[in-house]
Amino acid sequence: MDILNTTSRKRETYEVQLEYSLLWECALGIAAVTNSPLIKTLERPQEYWKQVKSSISDDLLDHLATVEEKNTWKSLLQLLHQEEFTEIKHFISYISELSETDLKYICLPFIGQKYDEIRLRAAIGQHVAATELMTLTKDNPFFPTYIEFICDVNAAYLKEHLIAVMKGWFEQVIKNEKPEEVTTYLKTDLESKIHMSKRMSPEALVEWATGGIIYLPEPSIGRVLLIPQYVYRPWNIEADIEGTKVFYYPIANESIFPNKPHIPNNFLVLRYKALGDEVRLRMIKLLYENTLTLQDITNELDIAKSTVHHHLKILRSARLVEIVNGVYCLKQNALKSLPKEMEQYLNPR
Repeated sequence: MDILNTTSRKRETYEVQLEYSLLWECALGIAAVTNSPLIKTLERPQEYWKQVKSSISDDLLDHLATVEEKNTWKSLLQLLHQEEFTEIKHFISYISELSETDLKYICLPFIGQKYDEIRLRAAIGQHVAATELMTLTKDNPFFPTYIEFICDVNAAYLKEHLIAVMKGWFEQVIKNEKPEEVTTYLKTDLESKIHMSKRMSPEALVEWATGGIIYLPEPSIGRVLLIPQYVYRPWNIEADIEGTKVFYYPIANESIFPNKPHIPNNFLVLRYKALGDEVRLRMIKLLYENTLTLQDITNELDIAKSTVHHHLKILRSARLVEIVNGVYCLKQNALKSLPKEMEQYLNPR
């Protein structure tokens, strides 16, 4: 049946905002070094992370072990969203002055406005609310155990831990790695995104900045916050706060090497590297024809599941493949845009 459109109302979208700070870089560095399964896929080599661990104090190592076990890097990110912190001392002072309820409420994940009363009741110590919050997040790989920890932990210890790990990483790692240089990278990338925001729709800007994430407007989300990061390249980290979707996105190569036009964009390199392998090309062909589970792909290729998983990680890091509802899907738009990305690299004007 034909539909006669008699409205002039445009489809609503979200507003994009951008922020950068060394404190985000600090918290994400803590998240990176404590993510053992993912650390092998990060741009910085494993030798870098080993060297970092060998250079820091035993006390900081102990706190990092707690981060890895309890996922308290999530607490740091949640807290950093509360104010526009410019210095580490302001952030530490803010944590120190929080009440027990406010601290736990902020650290608990936001999973939607209609569940926020449960989140508050969990923060004040209601066991039933904490259990309900854990049930609501059971599909998340770490939220249930993280929620249980936040609800049960002594608030004074939690403050001490968060302050020690954040201050320790900032003093012992960030300050020893040319922080002014990293700040310049982050600022340069943010400015390039602001410039492009005048020429792109919000959805197109998010897809371009993140290297391929398509984020369509949602009724409860009025803002998308883009935060450039260097330490977690090539990965994006996605998060939710009230009314806002957050993407901590990897900065582009051009922001790191502004005076070297022959250095290609990082995602361009990742995509062509990902395609430069027979097994991964066969996977691309299979996923072009249909969405498949890990077991489906393993059966089709007749190779070890661990090998298949490794290749899929590479395709995912290149933003050529994604997981939707438990199955692997080919991001066909990313594949189709490759010739245009190459043309942009060869002839940027």
